[in-house]
Amino acid sequence: MEKLLDFILKEKFFTPGSVVGVGVSGGSDSMGLLHFLSYNRDKLDIDVVAINVIHGTREADEAEAIFVEDYCREHHIRFYKFRVEAGVLAKQKGMTNEEACREARFGVFESLKKRGIVDYIALAHHQRDQAETILLHILRGSGLGGAGGMDFVRDNFYVRPFLDTPKDEVMQYVYEHEIPYLEDETNQDNTISRNLLRNVVMPELRKVWPSLDRNLCNFGKTCKEDDAVIRSMISFDAVLYNDNIIKIPLTYFVYGNSYLYRLLDDCFIKLGVTQNIERKHFNLIREVVRIGENGARLDLPEGVSVFKEYEYLTLVRNKPKFEASTEWPFKIGTIKFGDYGKLTVRRIKDPELKAGYLLIDMDKVPKGAVWRVRKDGDYIVKFGGGSRKLKSYLNDKKVPARVRNYLPVLALGSEVFAVAGVDISEQLRVTDETKHCGLIKYDMQNWV
Repeated sequence: MEKLLDFILKEKFFTPGSVVGVGVSGGSDSMGLLHFLSYNRDKLDIDVVAINVIHGTREADEAEAIFVEDYCREHHIRFYKFRVEAGVLAKQKGMTNEEACREARFGVFESLKKRGIVDYIALAHHQRDQAETILLHILRGSGLGGAGGMDFVRDNFYVRPFLDTPKDEVMQYVYEHEIPYLEDETNQDNTISRNLLRNVVMPELRKVWPSLDRNLCNFGKTCKEDDAVIRSMISFDAVLYNDNIIKIPLTYFVYGNSYLYRLLDDCFIKLGVTQNIERKHFNLIREVVRIGENGARLDLPEGVSVFKEYEYLTLVRNKPKFEASTEWPFKIGTIKFGDYGKLTVRRIKDPELKAGYLLIDMDKVPKGAVWRVRKDGDYIVKFGGGSRKLKSYLNDKKVPARVRNYLPVLALGSEVFAVAGVDISEQLRVTDETKHCGLIKYDMQNWV
C-alpha cells in the first residue's frame, strides 16, 4: 500500500492540517481504511476521526457501533456515533431501506461538514465496488456519466482513497495488520440488486474474465474522459438556477441527446439529486417538451416535479408547505405567506413606482379585504378597464399554473384587487386625486 500513500500525496486528496472523518461500519473495508489513514496520518498531515451511523434497520447496528467505538478507544482515535431512523425515512419517501440508509448517512456527513467538525469524509469503496457500480449503472440504462462510476474526490469533500485498489489488496492489508472487523449479514441478501451482482453475477463473470474488475474500471475511466470532453462543449449560460428550482429554455431541446442529457444531468445534480434518475426519465422529460401542453406536469423520483411553462421547462424539488385556507387582513407590515415568501405593504409619501413593487391607492382598498389564495369564481377588473376571470387573467399574464394557487391575492368576496407580484386592478389605480399611496412587495422565496 506504499504506492497508494504516494498516490494520495501526489493527488493532494487532503489539505494539510485537515480533519478527515472516516465512515466506519465495522466491516473489513472501512476498518482497513480507518487503520490506513490513522497509521499514516503524520505523513499525510491530517487528523483522523471515525464516524459511525446507526441506521436503526438491523439489530446488529448497536453491536457494530460498540465494536468500532472499542477499537477507536484502544487506538486513540476520536469517535463520533450518530443514530438515524432510516426505516421511518424509507416509509415517508417510498424508498428501499438501502436507499434510505444511504440518504440518512450522507445527511449526517453533510451536517458534520456544516458544523465544521470535519473537512473531508473518507469512504472505503475499492476497485471491486467501482466495477459493481459501473456495471449496475449500465444495466439501469445509464449514459457515459453513470458508466464512469464513482470519483476519487466528489464535491471536494467525499474522498475514496481505495477506489483503484483491488479488494484482494485491501484484505491482504487487513490480515497483515491484524485489523479486526465484522461481517454484515445483509451483504448476503441477494434481493438487493448490488448484492445480486456481487454474490452471484460477478463471480461467474470472473471465471471467464479474471480481469473483469480492472477492465470495467478502465472502461469507466474512458467514459469519464469522453464525458468531460463533451461537457466542455456545452453552454449552460441560459439556464436559470435558484435553490430548489431550475428553468431551462425550451430552445435547448432542439439539440441532440448527447448534449441535452448532460444538461439535464447537471440540473439534477444542482438540485441535489444524484440517485434514481435514469435515462428513461430524461426520455420522459423530452416527451413532455415535445407533445405536452403548456402547464404539463411530470413527477419524478426524489421529489422532483417537471413543468412545461411557456418558454421554459421548469424542474422543482422540495415543494414548500402552505395552508391554503389561511386569510390575513389587509394592513401595513409584513406577512409570512407559508413557506413561499414574504408579503410587505408600506405607505409612501410620493406616488413613485419602484421596480418589483405594486403601487396602490391605500384609501381605495375596501374595508374587510383580505389576503388569501385564489378561489373558483374570482374575477378582477383589469388595470385600464374590463372585467376578467382571474384564471384567464393569469393566463394572459403568463403566470405559471404551478404557482397560481400560491400567490397572495387581495380580495373581498370574489373580487380581486391585487395579485401580489403580478398586478393590481383598476379599482386601486393611483390618480391625481390620490392622497395616500402604498407599495406592495412580494418576495417569493421558493418554487418560482
